[in-house]
Amino acid sequence: MILVTGATGQLGGSVVENLLKKIPASEVAVLVRDAAKAEHLAAQGVDIRVGSYFDKASLASALQGIEKVLLVSSNDFNDRLGQHKNVVDAAKNAGVKHILYTGIALKDINTSPLKPLFGDHFQTEDYIKESGLTYTFLQNSLYFEVIPQFVGAGVLETGVFFPAGEGKVAFASRQELGEITATILTTEGHENQTYPLTGSEAYSFAEIAAELSTLSGKNVPYINPEPAAFEGALKQFGLPDVIILMSVLFAAAVKNGDFDQPSPVLENILGRKTTTLSSFLKEAFALETV
Repeated sequence: MILVTGATGQLGGSVVENLLKKIPASEVAVLVRDAAKAEHLAAQGVDIRVGSYFDKASLASALQGIEKVLLVSSNDFNDRLGQHKNVVDAAKNAGVKHILYTGIALKDINTSPLKPLFGDHFQTEDYIKESGLTYTFLQNSLYFEVIPQFVGAGVLETGVFFPAGEGKVAFASRQELGEITATILTTEGHENQTYPLTGSEAYSFAEIAAELSTLSGKNVPYINPEPAAFEGALKQFGLPDVIILMSVLFAAAVKNGDFDQPSPVLENILGRKTTTLSSFLKEAFALETV
């Protein structure tokens, strides 16, 4: 039996969708906080287990009879490491044989502007290793799907305004990360491995602007503002402080080269070429080559 946490989220949901194409629903369980949001999975025969990362008793119950667990990292930053430890401890106590964890692909967390936000990913990996459980670490790249969030819906008119300098990102699509995770969950040979799940090519935001120009037939410039000017612009839009902070830190991390880690692992395990920048932008912005 395989249990997927965070199964009503975007990544977890994609993993479950792909799992159901590979194995019977009777071999799939999910951990959700709200059973009502998983009714579509229950209708397919998936075992719904209700609990949260904060509730140790619910985790102890949910992990009974589970052989493999996919721990999708929490999106709640309130003691995220503590939440993850609760799952790891419950898995060990329940006799789970193999834990897979979705972290982040960064060149060096210790020199990254994102260390205050994402250092706990690597602390979680260390804790899992110390637990003695068989592990697989799935270090996910930034999703292609964050590009529209960073450049804005009106990018064809305003240009790409993002302080990432010449930094590049080896983006991966969320759908393909869901697919490869399901493949790894249902095949052998991944024990005690760390996989950088990134694209095979890395792109700068200047290249994103250039590709948008080609696809739209418009001149879409890349503007590389000072971080303070970028932060000020976001404040004018009335965005929440936490969103502004994360945007500024992500831009700084891209500029720092943190995500410039092209890897063949995603393509090798999937056995095909993965999403390209051009194909993603065409779909995301409803563009065809002029």
